[in-house]
Amino acid sequence: MAAIHVDVKARTLTAFGETVPCVLGRGGAVAAADKREGDGCTPLGVYALRALLLRPDRNPVPATRLSWRWLRSDDGWSDDGRDPAYNRPVRHPHAFSAEQLWRRDGLYDLIVVLGHNDAPPVPGRGSAIFLHCTRDDGSGDSAAGTAGCIAIARDALWRIIAAAGPSDVIAIA
Repeated sequence: MAAIHVDVKARTLTAFGETVPCVLGRGGAVAAADKREGDGCTPLGVYALRALLLRPDRNPVPATRLSWRWLRSDDGWSDDGRDPAYNRPVRHPHAFSAEQLWRRDGLYDLIVVLGHNDAPPVPGRGSAIFLHCTRDDGSGDSAAGTAGCIAIARDALWRIIAAAGPSDVIAIA
């Protein structure tokens, strides 16, 4: 088992012999037990790499050992604590609030789903914590950071998914 390390103070991600800059939540980082939906914080802890999601119109078939699937234009991720499908993939239209995974800005062209608050999900403790692409200018969802995810340059993310396997984890500290 190899670990991907995120240094929240240095704002770097180290994996498979390479260290790259990363963008974290605009609210900083918090202990996983203190993570709340909508706080903009990245949860500290060690998380499994659950799956890889890719836009088929912007990516080739990946060379990876991770479980993966193509995104569909109606894919979403529930972020509503009242939803029985909270912190799970859903399809739009959806009766509850859910993030749209098919985005124009390229941030979600490659998504590694992290195992935060998913076994089982606790409503309100944070959803949709991903490792995903930065914008071309190196920013996250906004100049202030991400909504709680970790974002890195697309080319670095491709190198990670090529090297990562199903037993690998990400350690955010």
